Amino acid sequence: MRNRYRPGRLLAGTIATMLALGLAGCGTGEPSLPDNAAQADPPRPVGMQDPAVIPTGPAAASGSCNPRASLRPSGALPPPGQMPSGTAMARIAQRGRLVVGVDQNSYNFGFRDPLTGQLTGFDIDIARQVARGIFGDPGRIQFRAISSADRIKVVQDGTVDMVVRTMTMNCERWEQVSFSTEYFTAGQRILVTRGSAAKTIQDLHGKKVCAAAGSTSIRKIAEEGTVPVSVVNWTDCLVLLQQNQVVAVSTDDSILAGLAAQDPNTVVVGPRFSDEPYGVAISKESPELVRFVNGVLAKIRSDGTWGRLYGRWLTSLGPAPSPPVARYRD
Repeated sequence: MRNRYRPGRLLAGTIATMLALGLAGCGTGEPSLPDNAAQADPPRPVGMQDPAVIPTGPAAASGSCNPRASLRPSGALPPPGQMPSGTAMARIAQRGRLVVGVDQNSYNFGFRDPLTGQLTGFDIDIARQVARGIFGDPGRIQFRAISSADRIKVVQDGTVDMVVRTMTMNCERWEQVSFSTEYFTAGQRILVTRGSAAKTIQDLHGKKVCAAAGSTSIRKIAEEGTVPVSVVNWTDCLVLLQQNQVVAVSTDDSILAGLAAQDPNTVVVGPRFSDEPYGVAISKESPELVRFVNGVLAKIRSDGTWGRLYGRWLTSLGPAPSPPVARYRD
C-alpha cells in the first residue's frame, strides 16, 4: 500500500488509541466508562457454523411478528422527578442515574470526540433524552461501552437499563428483549476503497468482507457468499480495509457513512440490500419502561427535537427525513 497521509486515518487512529486507553469522560454529569470497555479481538475469517459470531435465525420479520411494533405509551408522560411508584423508572430515579449500553467508536452515532473526550453522537443524544424525561437533566446518565455481540446479554442480566447502539429490531431479538418504537431507519450497503471494482454485494462473492461479530450484518454477508471477517468494533473494520486485509466493510449505511467520513479514500457504494429499523432495547421484565421510552420518542418526534438531532449528526446521509412513524402492537 502506498505510504501517504490520509486525514481519516488520523481520526480513526485517534479514536482507536482512546479506546485502548479507556479514556474517561470529561465534563460534569458524564461518569467514566468502565475499565472493561470492549477491546477488539484479532480479526479472523469465520463460517456460518460459528453462532457466537454469526447469529442463527431469520434476520427480519417472517410474518410471525411486526418488529417495528412496540408498546403504546401509557398516556401523558409523568413529570420529571415524579415517576410512578414501583416502576423501573422509579427505581432508576432512586439510583440517581440512567445506565445505558452504547457504542464508543461509531462515528456520528456513538463515539468519543478525540478533541474533548466526551461521548457524543445521535444515539448518545437519544439516550440523554430518556434521562431528561426521568430526571429533568440529560446529564444524569452513565454510559457502558459494549460490543455488538453483548447488546442482548447486558439487557437480560441487568447490567444496563437499556441499550441505544444502532440495534436492528427483528423477530428473533424480540424473543429475547423488548424494543421501543423505531427511532431511525437504516439499510445495509458496502464500503470500499476508491477505485475498487466492487459496486454491489454480489461483486464480493468469495472475498473477505469485514463486519462486527454478533451483528445482523455479518450474518447477511455470510448468506451472500462472502468470506466474513469478524471484529468487535467497526473502526477495526476500517483499519483492516486500509491495510488491504479485507476488500470491503459491510453494515448499515448509517455506520458506513461515519467510517467514510474518517477516511476520504473510502466510499459507500451499491444499493441497500437489507432493512434495518433501530430501536432501544429494554428488558422484557420492564414493559412500563418500554412505554415510557416510547412516550419520550413520541415527544421528540412531535416537538422537532428528532429533526434537530439529525441535523446535528447525520446530514452526511442527506437532508433530514421525517422521523420514523411509531407503530404499536396494543
